[in-house]
Amino acid sequence: MFSLKYKVTTSTCDPDGRLKLYSALQMMQDCSEMWIDTEPQVKRYFGEQNMAQLLASRQVEVIRIPEFKEELTVTTSVYGMKSLFGFRNTFIYDSQGLPCYRTWSMGAFVDKGTGKLKSVDDDTIRSMTLEPKLEMNYLDRRITVPHEGALVQEPIQVMRADIDYNRHMNNANYVRMAMELLPEGYRVKQLRVEYRVAVKQGDTLIPTIFHTANGIVVTFTVRNEVSAIIEFRDD
Repeated sequence: MFSLKYKVTTSTCDPDGRLKLYSALQMMQDCSEMWIDTEPQVKRYFGEQNMAQLLASRQVEVIRIPEFKEELTVTTSVYGMKSLFGFRNTFIYDSQGLPCYRTWSMGAFVDKGTGKLKSVDDDTIRSMTLEPKLEMNYLDRRITVPHEGALVQEPIQVMRADIDYNRHMNNANYVRMAMELLPEGYRVKQLRVEYRVAVKQGDTLIPTIFHTANGIVVTFTVRNEVSAIIEFRDD
């Protein structure tokens, strides 16, 4: 298990002095990315094969939202690995060791040059340190989009500030954009995100909102393809 220490600072807080969900997701991403340094054989293989792991889906349970100046520990561990996909838990704990956020995610292994799925060999998979799957309520990674009730919103252009070192829009920015479309005061208790098509600077996203029995679903479409599906629940 790999961990990083954080503190809830001014720039990561919302107007009520509580950690933004967007900022919590950034912490999770950073911890997951830094984890690779603890697996030298995997890191070397990905470098030699010009490969990367891209987030395909994430589920987040919000247990308690940390407040300004709280000390946090973010941990990440891999509990499963196949030739094309890896599975991990990333939790955020408070100073008492109690979970504030519980998450699981699936990453897809891709060729950096083509952007297509690329298999990891058996030796590299066997070299991985796998740890127990942590306790949380695991939901399906695929999100059902309603067939009716679509509320199409104003287009959003992908800006330079949205792009990360993989040269496409950072995963957390989809959630940040989607949360701007939620009703004022909406308290997110659970989040699921399904990533499908990476978008780049200059692309235009078309957001669509669906109200469901479980919460709110937001889709982002680019060039008539669904780029991401995000489900928010308040229960």
